[in-house]
Amino acid sequence: MEYAIIRYFCGFGLFDLKKSTLHIALVGNPNSGKSSLFNALTGLNQKVGNFPGVTVDKKTGSSELSPGLSVNIVDLPGTYSLYPKRADEWVTYKVLLGQDPSVKPDMVVLLVDASNLKRNLLFCSQIIDLKIPVVIALTMMDLAKQKGIEIDVDGLERELGIPVISVNPRKNRGIPQLKKVIEQTARQLYQAPIRDFIGNHELAATAIKDVKKIFPDISDYTAIHYLINHEHFNLSGDQRSQIVRIGNTHFFNSTRIQADEIMRRYGRIKQIMQHTVSEPDPLQKTLFTEKLDNLLLDRTWGYLILLAVLFLLFQSVFFIAQFPMDAIDWSFTHFNTWVSGLLPEAWWSDLLVNGLLAGLSGILVFVPQIMILFGLITILEDTGYMARISFLTDKLMRKVGLNGKSVMPMISGFACAVPAIMSARNIENRKERLLTILITPLMSCSARLPVYTILIGLVIPKKEVFGFFGLQGLVMMGLYLLGLVMALIVSYVAKWFIRLQEKSFFILELPIYRAPRWKNVIVTMINKAKIFVMDAGKVIMVISLILWALSSYGPKGRQKGVTEQYRRETALHPGQAAELKKQKQAALLENSYAGLLGKTIEPVIHPLGYDWKIGIALITSFAAREVFVGTMATLYSVEGGKDADQQTLRQRMESARREDGSPVYTLASGVSLMIFYVLAMQCMSTLAVVRRETRSWKWPLIQVIYMTGLAYVVSLLAYQLLK
Repeated sequence: MEYAIIRYFCGFGLFDLKKSTLHIALVGNPNSGKSSLFNALTGLNQKVGNFPGVTVDKKTGSSELSPGLSVNIVDLPGTYSLYPKRADEWVTYKVLLGQDPSVKPDMVVLLVDASNLKRNLLFCSQIIDLKIPVVIALTMMDLAKQKGIEIDVDGLERELGIPVISVNPRKNRGIPQLKKVIEQTARQLYQAPIRDFIGNHELAATAIKDVKKIFPDISDYTAIHYLINHEHFNLSGDQRSQIVRIGNTHFFNSTRIQADEIMRRYGRIKQIMQHTVSEPDPLQKTLFTEKLDNLLLDRTWGYLILLAVLFLLFQSVFFIAQFPMDAIDWSFTHFNTWVSGLLPEAWWSDLLVNGLLAGLSGILVFVPQIMILFGLITILEDTGYMARISFLTDKLMRKVGLNGKSVMPMISGFACAVPAIMSARNIENRKERLLTILITPLMSCSARLPVYTILIGLVIPKKEVFGFFGLQGLVMMGLYLLGLVMALIVSYVAKWFIRLQEKSFFILELPIYRAPRWKNVIVTMINKAKIFVMDAGKVIMVISLILWALSSYGPKGRQKGVTEQYRRETALHPGQAAELKKQKQAALLENSYAGLLGKTIEPVIHPLGYDWKIGIALITSFAAREVFVGTMATLYSVEGGKDADQQTLRQRMESARREDGSPVYTLASGVSLMIFYVLAMQCMSTLAVVRRETRSWKWPLIQVIYMTGLAYVVSLLAYQLLK
């Protein structure tokens, strides 16, 4: 399909439709439906990276508007106006002002929340005055209707002078019409308004005139931003000096200009809304959302409901996942027995059964819990309750040096600390952001879930408390709350040592309550399971195979000595051959490379109630905490030989004994080990992302030292008290 060459000035440069690819920037206020529209337009054709020079997510995707014309879409961080404060707002600002060399869009698609039209139109009016080709995607029309707000979309389009399309990305409505208008705008069938939204020239006439002598192609409003933020723009030293001189000559006052501009814009917006919007009487009854907030954000009931939600969350994770986990465990046990009986005794069959299959079972058995946990968290996010948790806990957070915005990274930390730490970027205050990064790894991530599950099943009896509360679920909840409480204590102590003085404000827009999108919940559960199996699974499998090798081989002299000893014992006591074979397997493991490593660190961990096998697991867990289960599966499979193939991992761990015959896993040692995994820093990926976010090795090292020390001391106290 041939396109006529159409050159169109847009503030970023020139574009022509002879190109087969159009570059679009997706912008809007936070919670305006931007992510939903991005997903609707791009589907699975998405990539996530970082903007050059800043640790802010860069989401890009592709779509086809019509045969022969595709678009690349960049989803810019949400912002309320063209006066940025946070790092992510600066990213959007620089792109819109044409100051980001890595992102040069030909057009802007601006999302406007119909239920908050007045606030959203402020940002819209600023973009219009930049003289950028723009299309408005009007979202939340259903919510506006619930509020009794009626919008004349055609009238709004006439008043603004740019195309306005009503869309509902969640239900895929209006997307074809939006694509058509984007193509028409690219063909210049829609043109940017000639007149400014407000009289920008009147704000600083002489200063704007002099700036436009240096940059003749920019709009009057863009010239104002050159005067305000020139130090952040890609300008030559001479150009920057000239702008400073212009500002000084004309006594340019940026604060006064901004205030005057905002007042004028809201004045014009009020006129437009009088002509195009019909709103209900403000004395009418409040919406369901507001009534529900009166209960969920109450100072007393709000916290009780929050605790109840968390309680049900962890009870559900343990109860619902039990049946599929037992089924997977049973299947692998019988499959291992069948394979073991089928194959001859050889190193490669041992590798297959005790290395590969043992590691695989350690991965797949915990997939149900991973899926259920993420599914429930997605439901809380989709319904809008997650944002209420941030609002509800702001007062508590401030007492320990944080604010309500710290809650979202901390909650995200229950899934994975890596993206949780990255999400702390939207905390403007540097001290609060750093404190959030330091304590987020104390949140029990999904990698700890397999460890908790196997240990709770071993040492906590399966019984009800008060007739209906599962004790195991209560212990699981207690572990998560322990991490949270310790995080708050650490933050309270650390705030006195981090000497950064900045004022902070907590402003949060609460989304409306909505029914969860079940398709989104299911897709998230499947994707998280895939990530766990593919990413964590690879690490577990590699370490399981390495451990098999380290557990099966050792110094030749030691291994030969053990073999000779038990050959003689078997010859002297042929009736005890089966029992001696078990003892031989245990002795070979103890004298393997893995056994020698475990024995080396055993004196350090013995006061915590751990044996040398657990010591090996603590070391391998530094690659990823969930490797603990794979390590145990491999070690006990190698030690037990063919007899172990007929037992589940839990049964092998239950029968584990120390040299004096006492069980390895008691209530004291099990609780101590769970606490250690709650508090210890055992994740290389987390340390790497902390290094990237803080741009220093100082803070990752501090995390390793304080978390490991804290884990050791608290685990020691727990073991000594319970033993």
